[in-house]
Amino acid sequence: MALFHLIAGWIGYVLMCLLGLILIVFLCFCLYIKYIHLKYDHIPGPPRDSCLGTFHILFSVFYCVFDRSRTYGPVYRINGMHIVMLFVTCPDTTKVNLLSGYSKYSVVLLFRRFLGSGLITAHNHDTWYKQRRIMDPAFSSLYLRGQMGVFNERAERLMDKLADMADTNTAANMHQMFNLVTLDIITKVAFGVDLDLLKESDTPFPKAIEMCLKGMVHYVRDSTFQLYPKNKKFINEVKASVQLLRSTGRRWINERKMAIQNGEDVPKDILTQILKTAGKEENKDNEDEELMLDNFVTLFVAGQETTANQLAFAVMELGRLPEILANAKQEVDDVIGVKQEISFDDLGKLTYLSQVLKETLRLYPTAPGTSRFIPNDITINGIPIPAGVTCFFNSYVCGRLDKFFEEPLKFDPERFHPDTAKPYYCYYPFALGPRSCLGQSFAQFGHTHSFNVFSLFVLFSIM
Repeated sequence: MALFHLIAGWIGYVLMCLLGLILIVFLCFCLYIKYIHLKYDHIPGPPRDSCLGTFHILFSVFYCVFDRSRTYGPVYRINGMHIVMLFVTCPDTTKVNLLSGYSKYSVVLLFRRFLGSGLITAHNHDTWYKQRRIMDPAFSSLYLRGQMGVFNERAERLMDKLADMADTNTAANMHQMFNLVTLDIITKVAFGVDLDLLKESDTPFPKAIEMCLKGMVHYVRDSTFQLYPKNKKFINEVKASVQLLRSTGRRWINERKMAIQNGEDVPKDILTQILKTAGKEENKDNEDEELMLDNFVTLFVAGQETTANQLAFAVMELGRLPEILANAKQEVDDVIGVKQEISFDDLGKLTYLSQVLKETLRLYPTAPGTSRFIPNDITINGIPIPAGVTCFFNSYVCGRLDKFFEEPLKFDPERFHPDTAKPYYCYYPFALGPRSCLGQSFAQFGHTHSFNVFSLFVLFSIM
């Protein structure tokens, strides 16, 4: 009996110590949160509802973020317990920080390794720089010149598909059409694979990309989404989609590596260029293969989805604005005429069409912005900002503020006329500085060319 009381006493003592330790840790954490609040509360921002802060507003639609930018000015804070994020629309600060070598904010997307530590998501500068060094040569304008045949051929397939649908009075979902043709171009130009997606409707890749994007949205909006049993089926579908993309990438990469090692003739595409450049690296390890897969998925998803979205938004605006549509049509008629194929040099002559696409990116950027971790004390608009904070530079909001663009919600390609004065560092759809989008020349090339051919043969005759 005495032994039982002794054991019970020790258990009670241990529990009391644990509870005391938990209480001390909790109090220390609360004091740390208070310290963070005192450190950053001089920065304008919405009031905190509780110790959880105001991170919940990040999950609201973007007009809320836009409204807060107008209310609190060019820099405001969002608190989430001990984490502080600043939203910045100050051009001078954007210039200094995006042109610096500061790292991105570290974030994990999706349930498994999805984009991983690819070029878009890598936050370690050395990891990013090594990948950029390997991939840069594959995205040169010289290489893109040699791919004009692929762009012309895929645009021809799109025209044939739309012509067939017109003959049968079938409604065309242009966003879906652009999704298919851009993915078709990427798989051919980047990986030498001809999927012919406009004909093969049962291919799993478009659906897999769609599921990955949906999963990413749910995960970003609610990190507990995967914990609810009702979401299990959806989560399993997303995991299967991620696995499909990564396993396909691994197979294509290994097959190309083997072909190069065996001295076989291989396509002169982006994958071949990347593998040859990577082969010259001195320090190689297994992580490099995973990073290559990360970039495979990044190119597959980011390259396809963003390009298709911009083309769809451009078509939407042209359909609403017949005067701008007529101007674009006139330029295409003047520059292209009756030519059956478009040359690389033709693209530079289509200045008004380029203005249309730039204006589309102003109103509908491919991403809402980009982030940087600020390791040093800085000043934004006269407000001292202590080091150790993450700044989010919001190109979406900048593009819709009247202090930067007159009548910002009006779609007006003349804003980007070569002779028109333009505000600096408030329009950056592909980011700025060393971490600007690697594929921006590829993206701009794809936007312009696909849209030109489509406009020339189809769009202007049916709108």
